[in-house]
Amino acid sequence: MRRYHFMLTGILTAAIAVAFGGAVCPAADSGGWVSLFDGKTLDGWEQINGTAPYKVDDGTILGTTKAGSPNSFLCTKKHYGDFELEFEVKVDPRLNSGCQIRSNSFKDYKNGRVHGYQVEIATNGTAGYIYDEARRNCWLDKQGTNPPTHKAFKNDDWNKYRVVCKGDSIKTWVNGVPVANLTDSTTKTGFIGLQVHSFRGDSPAWVRWRNIRIKELK
Repeated sequence: MRRYHFMLTGILTAAIAVAFGGAVCPAADSGGWVSLFDGKTLDGWEQINGTAPYKVDDGTILGTTKAGSPNSFLCTKKHYGDFELEFEVKVDPRLNSGCQIRSNSFKDYKNGRVHGYQVEIATNGTAGYIYDEARRNCWLDKQGTNPPTHKAFKNDDWNKYRVVCKGDSIKTWVNGVPVANLTDSTTKTGFIGLQVHSFRGDSPAWVRWRNIRIKELK
């Protein structure tokens, strides 16, 4: 009887999942990590602001600039507070990009403009710095100004980022090199967002992301 009960419960659970569109949250691995990108779809993401297109290409998220578009953002539908985030990124040397963390979009704030902490993705020596996008509009951490951090980002190659947010502390690493060490309490929670910056080049520029995963810190 008990075995039959467990089987029936499993069948009902599966039926409910199907009834609600099969919306099952990704499971964390033994270390608590959850993948934010399955390599095949953009499930769990939504575009906010701009018209730059995002698509899945060769197991990566590819963002491409579009003439006349302001900054565009592909954002997680879920919000995160304290977490450890890792991703790999490769960017056209003509373009700078960024990863929004603890960011938001409100209808009553600049018509829904994405705003909040942005971890810089760039080839000019500022990779890993934290910028306050569409809010204070300035760099928030200067500890990344020492020379070793300027050489951490590799042009024309994949770069691994690590971001740890816990309480008022935000820290970043680029290819294992510590860059930002910020204490700031402006925002405690928000979405993760992948930026395609506005661009005026003579041909479209691009940025790619892969191996995006997050571990929430309880």
